[in-house]
Order: sequence, then C-alpha cells, then structure tokens
Amino acid sequence: MSFQFSRFDWFCFWYPPGWLILFNRHWQHYHPDPEGWNWLEFGLFLIPGGFYLALLLRWMRLGFRAPKPTFTEPDPIYQNAFREEILFPIVTRYFQAELHDAENLPTEPPAIVTLNHAGMCFPWDFVCLGVLLGRKTGWFVQLLAHPIFFDHPWLVWWLPPGWAQALGGVRAEKDSFEAAIAEKKVLLYAPESWRGLVKGWRHRYQLAKYDPSFLRLSSQYQVPIVSTVCIGNESLHPWALNSQTLAKWFKMPMLPVSPLVLVFVLFPSMGVWAMRTQLKYYVRSRQLPETELSRAESVQQAEKMRSQLQEEINQLVTRS
Repeated sequence: MSFQFSRFDWFCFWYPPGWLILFNRHWQHYHPDPEGWNWLEFGLFLIPGGFYLALLLRWMRLGFRAPKPTFTEPDPIYQNAFREEILFPIVTRYFQAELHDAENLPTEPPAIVTLNHAGMCFPWDFVCLGVLLGRKTGWFVQLLAHPIFFDHPWLVWWLPPGWAQALGGVRAEKDSFEAAIAEKKVLLYAPESWRGLVKGWRHRYQLAKYDPSFLRLSSQYQVPIVSTVCIGNESLHPWALNSQTLAKWFKMPMLPVSPLVLVFVLFPSMGVWAMRTQLKYYVRSRQLPETELSRAESVQQAEKMRSQLQEEINQLVTRS
C-alpha cells in the first residue's frame, strides 16, 4: 500500500522542522524500524529545543546506545516510491524545479551526469535533478555522495540506518566510483568535489577546480559525460560561509555559518531542509568518451570543460 499524505504530513511539508519527520515516516511505512523515532519524539521535533529532548528519550529507549548501523543494498522499488511520494511534491511544489534541453540526454544508460554544486546544505540540487531525470527517462539514477551521508555518527540518529544505500547512494571513493561506472549505471557527479560545496555565497557563481578522475573513468569504461547546469542552487543556503575551525571541532568536512544557523541550533531536524528557491536545470552538452587519457590530458580536458561551463553559467545568470 502506497504512502498517503495526511494533514499532519502536509503540515510537516510546509513547516521546515517537519521534513525529517516525513523522511522517517515514509521509511517506517515500508520498513520495520523498531529503533527509529516514535510519535512522541516526532512531536518534540516541532518545538524549539525539542529535538534534544527527543534525542535523549530515544537514547534511553535504546538502552543508552546509538542506533545500530546496517548495510542495505540499493532498492530501486523503494527509491521509486520515495521519489514519487515524498521527493516529487518537494521538487515540484516547493522548489518548482524545471529541466530544460532534455533532448541533449543520451537515449539509454550508462552516463555520468555532471552538475555544478552549491548551497552548503543537504544536496537538494542533486536530489532534484535525480528526480527529474528519473521521471523523464525512467532511469535508476544514483548519486555519488560523500561518505558522511553513509556513516557519520550524527546521521545515524537523523535518518534510518541504510537509508542512503537503499536510495542508490554511491560513496564518493575511488573504488566505489569505479565499480559503479564499470556496472554501466547513471551517476550524478560533482566535478568540483567538496571545493564546490564549500566555496560559499561570495563565490556562488564561480566553478571551482574540477577533479579529472571522472574523465579517466569515462574513457576507460566508454561512458558518455552529460554536462548540466543548475541555476538557483546557490540560494538553498544563502549568505553562508564555511568555518574550517568549527568543522574540525565537530569532525565534519564542512560547517556552514550563516544567520540560519541560529534557527538550526533550535531545530536540528532542519538539517535536511533548505530555503525555497526555484531550481532550473539546463542539459548543455553530451561528450562521448575519448581514447584513454593520460593524467596530464585529463587535467587539461577537465579545465577546458570547466571553462566552457563557466561561460554557460555566466550567460544564464545574466539572462535570469
């Protein structure tokens, strides 16, 4: 039986601290989750500081320990349910996302779909693109994500164990990336890596240096590269700067600092939320794999692609 939005779910949809409730409620609808959040704890998410009391209650309920981590295989059936029942309303009603120039997409997998990354928050720019591509093509689209989304101690509390794997997340590590490419999958990839995510509000329209590894893998496994531009993702977390000092203290790869952080301290469940902004995606070009590239050639090709896409972004920003 599919997940149906109740009045409470629609309240959570439009109330920022409620998005984490939606994610967990949807998981619990399809999976047994005895160690997950319960209704009392969900209710506490919605009041200032209530998340900390909910965390304490859950920790006591589990016998003064953290939830047990589990490994879950990618689940295309659940990914489709989550995409249609939770993500699609967020993508269309909240972010009002649009996909342009879809005729530039390949007719069938595999593909490496690259995107300029921004926002310094939960990767909604990639999530929304994955939803739009999945609905447009029917592909099982997978996101190459930082290991923090798989095993960071904080996320074990926020999201259900195995959640990222079930939704098709691929760890942004050399072996995992290469294995996914070898299996001819459709991957969403940020060539700027974490340099793009942490560049902050001041450099929001400037592409950071590309990591050339995706070009070598494209050449090795003969997988085309589809360059895509997103306009609007810079406003997912506006006015944010990365604090390296705080990030090291909290053992995080980045830690954004902005006026919104004060609200986040009162409502930590807002970690999966982002500011409302319209996300517009433009499929700019499809590059067929070349013969095997040397290290130097891949670096040169990566910089050429970055420069061309920077010009495209400048033009799109000027027109918007």
